[in-house]
Amino acid sequence: MFCSWQINLYFCIHFNLSRQKHLKMAKEITSREENYSQWYLDIVKKAQLADNSAVRGCMVIKPYGYAIWEKMRDQLDKMFKETGHVNAYFPLFVPKSLFEAEEKNAEGFAKECAIVTHYRLKADPDNPGKLMVDPEAKLEEELVVRPTSEAIIWNTYRDWIHSYRDLPILINQWANVVRWEMRTRPFLRTAEFLWQEGHTAHATKMEAIEEARLIHDVYARFAEEWMAMPVIKGVKTENERFAGADDTYTIEAMMQDGKALQAGTSHFLGQNFAKAFEVKYLTEQNVEEYVWASSWGVSTRLIGGLIMTHSDDDGLVLPPQLAPIQVVIVPIPKPEPELMLVADAIADKLKEKGISVKIDTDDKNRPGFKFAEYEMKGIPVRIGMGKRDLENNQVEVARRDTKEKTSAPLEGIETYVEKLLADIQANLLQRAKTFRAGHTTIANSYDELKEALDGKGGFVYAHWDGTTETELKVKEETKATIRCLPLDGEQEEGKCIITGKPSKQRVIFARAY
Repeated sequence: MFCSWQINLYFCIHFNLSRQKHLKMAKEITSREENYSQWYLDIVKKAQLADNSAVRGCMVIKPYGYAIWEKMRDQLDKMFKETGHVNAYFPLFVPKSLFEAEEKNAEGFAKECAIVTHYRLKADPDNPGKLMVDPEAKLEEELVVRPTSEAIIWNTYRDWIHSYRDLPILINQWANVVRWEMRTRPFLRTAEFLWQEGHTAHATKMEAIEEARLIHDVYARFAEEWMAMPVIKGVKTENERFAGADDTYTIEAMMQDGKALQAGTSHFLGQNFAKAFEVKYLTEQNVEEYVWASSWGVSTRLIGGLIMTHSDDDGLVLPPQLAPIQVVIVPIPKPEPELMLVADAIADKLKEKGISVKIDTDDKNRPGFKFAEYEMKGIPVRIGMGKRDLENNQVEVARRDTKEKTSAPLEGIETYVEKLLADIQANLLQRAKTFRAGHTTIANSYDELKEALDGKGGFVYAHWDGTTETELKVKEETKATIRCLPLDGEQEEGKCIITGKPSKQRVIFARAY
């Protein structure tokens, strides 16, 4: 006969071996060091975020991936409305003549446009069962499938705006757009993606600039407080700014491979679109003036940023603020009635604190398989409990970010978990900041810039002479672009690392997605 400690040892060894087996079977993730690009694709697939579709370059966002987007959307929508914005919706199709009205905008997006030329199919007489475009159903004017909505919106604003009393207009829309990309990657760059786009109209230049800066701040706050993704706030160069804008404000994040990700942009459009569409208003002095404008947007690209900022070789890592499920409770070894009663009680207490919870009711798979699955999906906190735990009035709590496990008393477990979730959120932000600091370099020569880019990568601060010619030379020779002129950058006299011409501020060079 075996004594109790031998039996416990047997089950412990058997459980760990089983878990290792299931981890290996469930994961099959390429490591970041081996192939970062494949690692990213593996996580998108294994964490059940998205699938490829029958349309080249498009993706199917699966329920778990869409749940993350909903969390982002709902929080951003709340922040927009708190700053006085309202939602509306504008057509998917833009008449080609309207799209051409603002020349810089049209030229900037021309290569990515999908065009509708006909409105009907008919049976193909030469191929039974097949359809063909009906040549008699050709549109009088071709329609652009919106790559962005400035054209259709400003054509509409012309009918809405007549006097200073009609201003400002502060509108946002949640929509899809199409940009026919040649090289695609789920969430980061797809032919169709989801986003929000704000389009505002103002009586004065300063009001429009303040609007662009306001949303710039909103984006930065969302990235850091909800995504736990630190960003650099800055202004784009003339070459990199939005087509049709006078200024583009950007937030730039660093991914774990050292590449930059443009995570959100806010544009001061000046009077460019107002002049293109003849949008004028009467001032209080009864003088006719062109309207001033801004536009701004973030997209499902943020999910790609979330993956690449925090995740590891075991799968997705999610900040609690954006996790669809913040806590999973796993009865061990199976969801027996005695364990389920306690699980339900814990879940109720957590829900009272606004914490989202899932109770695992799977009675087919082993705990090791379940743990691997929840690690893969990045659920921030896992609570495991067996009969022995309940006898000791405690549960096992595991945190996804550090993989640390500890025993916690049942009494007050909801307060313990609430604090743990806050700790995880803060830790992920600090960890990302530490990584960014370790991959930021000051370069005082072109050789130092190239050495940093080819070495640890990341952000390289260097002086630049302000010319597009120099900027394009660096891009051609190093594949690095100027991500931004950082708004918090110190004003310092220096010389361009390429031409030796005077410079008053360092800019950020990086390779980027």
